[in-house]
Amino acid sequence: MKHLKELPEILAVDFKRKLDAFCIASDKANITITKNPEFLKELKHVFTFSDFVAVSCTRNPGIPHGLIESGDLHRRYSSDSYNNKLKTSLAGIKEDLTLEKTLRLFRTREMVRIAWRDLTGLADLAETMSDLSAFADVCIDQTLSILYDRQCTEFGTPTGSDDLPLRLIVIGMGKLGGHELNFSSDVDLIFAFAEQGKTKQGHKSISNEEFFLRLCRQLIKIIGKATPDGFVFRVDTRLRPFGENGPLCMSFGAMEQYYQRQGREWERYAWIKARVIAGDKDAGKQLLEKLKPFIYRRYLDFGVFGSLRDMKKKITLEVKRKGMKEDIKLGPGGIREIEFFGQVFQLIRGGVVPALQERRIVRVLRILARESYFPQNVCDELLQAYEFLRKTEHRLQEFSDQQTHKLPSDPVDRERLAVSMGFDSYKIFGEHLEKHRKNVHAHFTALLKTRDSKEKDERASDELGSIWLGLTDYEHSGQILLNAGYSRPDEVILLLDHLRNDLATRALSTEGRRRLDRLVPLVLKEISTVEQPDITLNRIVDLIKTIERRTSYLALLIENPSALTHLVKLSCASPLITSLLANHPVLLDELLDTRTLYVPPQKDELNTELKKKLEQINTPELEYQIEKLCIFKQANTLHVAAADVTGSLPLMRVSDHLTYIAETVLNEVVDLAWNHLVEKHGTPACLLDGKKCDRGFVVIAYGKLGGIELGYASDLDLVFLHAGIGGQTTGGMRRIDNTQFFARLGQRVVHILTAHTRVGNLYEIDVRLRPSGSSGVLVSQIEAFSEYQHKSAWTWEHQALIRARAICGDIHLIEHFNNVRKEVLLIPKDNTKLRGEVSDMRERMRKEHLKPKPGIFDIKQDRGGIVDIEFLVQYLILLNSNKYPKLLKWTDNVRQIQSLTETKVIDEYTANLLRHAYLIFRAVAHKYSLQEKRAEVPEDKFYRLQEKIIKIWKVFME
Repeated sequence: MKHLKELPEILAVDFKRKLDAFCIASDKANITITKNPEFLKELKHVFTFSDFVAVSCTRNPGIPHGLIESGDLHRRYSSDSYNNKLKTSLAGIKEDLTLEKTLRLFRTREMVRIAWRDLTGLADLAETMSDLSAFADVCIDQTLSILYDRQCTEFGTPTGSDDLPLRLIVIGMGKLGGHELNFSSDVDLIFAFAEQGKTKQGHKSISNEEFFLRLCRQLIKIIGKATPDGFVFRVDTRLRPFGENGPLCMSFGAMEQYYQRQGREWERYAWIKARVIAGDKDAGKQLLEKLKPFIYRRYLDFGVFGSLRDMKKKITLEVKRKGMKEDIKLGPGGIREIEFFGQVFQLIRGGVVPALQERRIVRVLRILARESYFPQNVCDELLQAYEFLRKTEHRLQEFSDQQTHKLPSDPVDRERLAVSMGFDSYKIFGEHLEKHRKNVHAHFTALLKTRDSKEKDERASDELGSIWLGLTDYEHSGQILLNAGYSRPDEVILLLDHLRNDLATRALSTEGRRRLDRLVPLVLKEISTVEQPDITLNRIVDLIKTIERRTSYLALLIENPSALTHLVKLSCASPLITSLLANHPVLLDELLDTRTLYVPPQKDELNTELKKKLEQINTPELEYQIEKLCIFKQANTLHVAAADVTGSLPLMRVSDHLTYIAETVLNEVVDLAWNHLVEKHGTPACLLDGKKCDRGFVVIAYGKLGGIELGYASDLDLVFLHAGIGGQTTGGMRRIDNTQFFARLGQRVVHILTAHTRVGNLYEIDVRLRPSGSSGVLVSQIEAFSEYQHKSAWTWEHQALIRARAICGDIHLIEHFNNVRKEVLLIPKDNTKLRGEVSDMRERMRKEHLKPKPGIFDIKQDRGGIVDIEFLVQYLILLNSNKYPKLLKWTDNVRQIQSLTETKVIDEYTANLLRHAYLIFRAVAHKYSLQEKRAEVPEDKFYRLQEKIIKIWKVFME
């Protein structure tokens, strides 16, 4: 219990009057007031701060006596306390009058308890709101149950198409839905039932709709009617479809149809807090699932900005018009502004960030800060203000059980409020209140802020905008574009004309066209500042054609000028980035945060990020999990590309980061596949070197992934190995052979990696490097793999093994693979035979992949290019590894060359030349890939370097 201060004299007199009345009433009722000093101190403060409690206890002195005797006053209720207590009180009640009276007496007792605990500090804000909400839930649910049974007796039981009984579903909205009810709050309710039909087995059969309509009206009357004993809860049903003019209760089908066809943004906003509080809760949850696509779009819904801004304007105008400065809920910096702040993010992002599908505003704000949607200090200020304002709200309402949010004007009432909040004076209280409200209002004002009205970018009268809108003639348009920095204005005009008349553009809705008309002038203005505006505009227009049907993406670029700036900057640098964004528009969201856009995460950060994203998924649906993996991969690839084209990442680090992304994704894919199969078929038995192993499955990376040289469009060369033994799996729903388990595991991994979803696929993969190629089993037993590599593998397969690397799976199997790899590559080779086989394979590959062009040097496949260097290094390692096992330590070409130098297989000059040529060629090839071009240059560009590599090749290979 917090420290209770002494009361000012003016309040002490008020308490004395209330205490005298209470003592007289207690004496008449033969109830002895406890002399416990702590209780008397609490009584003094509670009576002073709450006329409601004082009057209730004076009218019925048995209430405080019973609360003390039962221990309820000084203990926190368990989750089922209200349910058990009310069930006992309502047992056997038949008449409406008795039901009404019992409910109201129960309310008085429990509201006295809640107010007492709040005012004395025995309960914090969270407990007070939770108790009020739980109390409302129980009152509505148990009253409904009694009324339903009674009505079934008269009219029969409502049934659905399957002849099973139907019950009413009561949805709590607003603060009740969010478990945030205030002391004297209305309860916002929406009623629904599963399907149309008729009642059965009653004296009189009626339609389900009529049955539930009668039930709703009776429930509202019993709960909300004011009697001499008061009311239970005032009921507000205006949030239902069609509002006050709509039916009080609707079937699921009718409700879904309404929200699908006529639902408005403010209704989405209201449904964020919706919770099934009474009736058939399982059916109610099904309804909420059906309505979830209406509430939360499965994409970043920046299209809602306009509606939210209108809502915000209405809030601001309402405050000014009604003079609500003294209203702590609706006034400037009030509770509503805090709730709006959090719910804006929920509407925009809730569909793609399931964690934001949360009803309680405190949790929402914490999640938003944790995910860096705004700084932690903003969250802290809003949370502190929320607690202060909600406590103040309760103090105001606990005084006389009135639904008020207005600060008192009477000096005594002001003094009482300040002291109840723990302050020595109203002046000090007011200073704290003003500080919180200023903080809230500042954050609220900054939210959804429009562009500076002085900017000419968005005005239809702007010169660039007038070109798009067709307000200037051809000659004048060309001059405007030349002045803006476009070197080929004729092409720009033609390009804009094509966009304007594109079928997709012409099919846009009125709102979509309005957004496009706002965006294009901004794009023209932004692009005019870059080095190659004409080329960049071509790329951006192609992107616009891709995204314009999803007009929320247009809104994203309109509402976030910095995102448009970065889009233009990156598109100018690389068409690959534009293509990435066009293929995966959801990545446009990544442009909003420059703190992460150009800073690719390290591998441990990637692992943490992916785990967190997958933990937020609240559905077991595999396709949705794959989509999350795809977006994760694409977003982080964008970060790498952004850092790459802006020069903040060297080439080797680019490959490192792309490799980290692939490894992180693969590790998670294997986990997903494993867990699914274990649940279905049980766990396979695995044995390695005579010992049981954990999973007995490993993924081996070959090629660019194995060599840590992954590019943006690289396939993944993978081989799967297992250590399963004969017999069947144990556990699961249906046991299968262990070997079959691992075959299915490999198939599922391939499926997850290559499955096409609405947001793309993860990777293209190649599994032909497995033993016996395409004709071999997908997942090889480790001992069979070892035997194949020792006895049957071709030389080119051993070349591939040099770059092979175990990247995820059973740690013991990884170690075993490393040993097999080493054993195989340490086998002595006949130089003449090896040289001939490597040379033959190189020529075969050149014929297959090289299409010679006069005067052109293919950096990868031509003589003296990248692949020649790789083959030469692999030949030297295969030839010398039995003498120098350290040559097998690395799988990447650069460090392999370094190992060849350290072992004296090649001299420093040769090594430096090979490494220098390899890095230059890779850098140029990488640069061309960013421009989405083949790695081909004029033959004289690297003539001398190429000739030197050819000379080295001849020294060793001819």
